[in-house]
Amino acid sequence: MATQMREYILGVASDLFSSQGINATSVDAIVAKADIAKVTLYKYFKSKEQLILAYLREYDDRLWQKLSAVTAQEGDAAGKLTSLVDAILDWIGDPEFKGFAFINASVEFPQLENPVHRTSLEFAQSLRNKLTSLARESGIKNADTLALQLALVIEGTAITERTQRGTGAVNHAKALAKVLIDAAS
Repeated sequence: MATQMREYILGVASDLFSSQGINATSVDAIVAKADIAKVTLYKYFKSKEQLILAYLREYDDRLWQKLSAVTAQEGDAAGKLTSLVDAILDWIGDPEFKGFAFINASVEFPQLENPVHRTSLEFAQSLRNKLTSLARESGIKNADTLALQLALVIEGTAITERTQRGTGAVNHAKALAKVLIDAAS
């Protein structure tokens, strides 16, 4: 029962954080939407910061599970790399996409020493590490460079789609990613 309540609170907070922003979502708004007492929220999360960190980690876990399922369907590293990039860009193009939690959080918590900012950077680093790993497995010599370039395309597309829907950013990003991968191969 305790785990269910914790997950319920986290789910409500996650919905609010992604739709309204983290700083714009007060603890009062979370408890009102969850229809619980503030003491109940603090029983499971000692502070709003702990709730935010749990939100970021859960978001990260769910996203990597989803992406792992996509890449598992490919036989070779080159196919996995292309599938990973395409899957992320397709998700960015979904009308329900509300931006990457890690980008949104790092903007709202810009202080480098802030735990929320540091946790946000973990996803960016995980993405680059995964891209680098797949590029290396594909035999690409400058795998780190390609990974950074692809991360820039992905993150830039996420911001553009979030702020300027209908620009065709996802299609342009897919074409650019293909050029980058082909040039690096």
